[in-house]
Amino acid sequence: MNKKQKANESSRRKFLKIGIGIGAGLATGLGSRELLASDSEIEKKTGKKVKLLTAEGKLVEADESSISYKTVKPALGEEAKEGLPNRKFVMVIDLARCKNARKCVDACQEGHHLPKDHEWIKLYLLQDSEATAPYWFPRPCFHCDSPLCVSVCPVGATYKRSDGIVLVDNQRCIGCKFCMTGCPYSARVFNWTEPHVEEKTKEEIGPYSPETNFPPVEGTVGKCVFCADNLRNNKLPRCVTACPMGVIYFGDVLEDTVTNGSDTIRLSTLLKDKSGYRYLEELGTQPSVYYLPPVNRKFPVERGFKGLEPEVKERYSNTQYMNKQKDNE
Repeated sequence: MNKKQKANESSRRKFLKIGIGIGAGLATGLGSRELLASDSEIEKKTGKKVKLLTAEGKLVEADESSISYKTVKPALGEEAKEGLPNRKFVMVIDLARCKNARKCVDACQEGHHLPKDHEWIKLYLLQDSEATAPYWFPRPCFHCDSPLCVSVCPVGATYKRSDGIVLVDNQRCIGCKFCMTGCPYSARVFNWTEPHVEEKTKEEIGPYSPETNFPPVEGTVGKCVFCADNLRNNKLPRCVTACPMGVIYFGDVLEDTVTNGSDTIRLSTLLKDKSGYRYLEELGTQPSVYYLPPVNRKFPVERGFKGLEPEVKERYSNTQYMNKQKDNE
């Protein structure tokens, strides 16, 4: 690598580090969408400075007040199948940080207008053996590179995009549940009814898009969409920004960069240094979600039961950990 290449790489790393503070999605290399005024206007501004990448690939310093964001509507129809160009999204979940705060679940349900009994990201209490300690395990859709759900869908309602995201088109879905049966991770939910949504909300969001899976259609399947609508607007998935402990990292494989909203790090470094793995790797589905082992955990597992609603707490009543607690009473 010559001197010029090193300088460009250094600037790019600096951009990735700083950009997350002002635009979330920028740090994952999602690109810029008319973020800046003209260079002459930038020079006239004073105050807090931030670094941005222009559409031409030029790293510039701008006054924070000069930044404006253009909201892009979720893609419809065939456009939703294409994915964002030159992107390959990835998620990393640090099990050592999770305390079952469930803020990820709440943010997902609120952002996608889901009923309480529909959770696109679930939190399990796992324990690998009697000799090991239990730990909390968040499970979104894994957006596999070889998704079994896609291969079994008879009508092409489930598909994988070029950016790695797996979506469901409820306008094509016939409700056969083959995808639910084919998914080895139980990451899908069935819309038995059409949940009540205010007309004002429907008008604000606009027509149905597979990127939001909204409005949901009765008799079809729903799942985690990696907040594809947020990604189109240079924003991180809702679960990432909602987590108070920074459990969930999100980024781009091609950029080799992930962030949890406060820390930005090389994906390869994170996985190597913390022995990252993919759940049920032996199935060959090649998930786009990695886990970091629950080593040197920040919280005791008991913290995860504080403040839980009775019906949620009941889900864990037959786990190995809870059965042992009952035996000790």
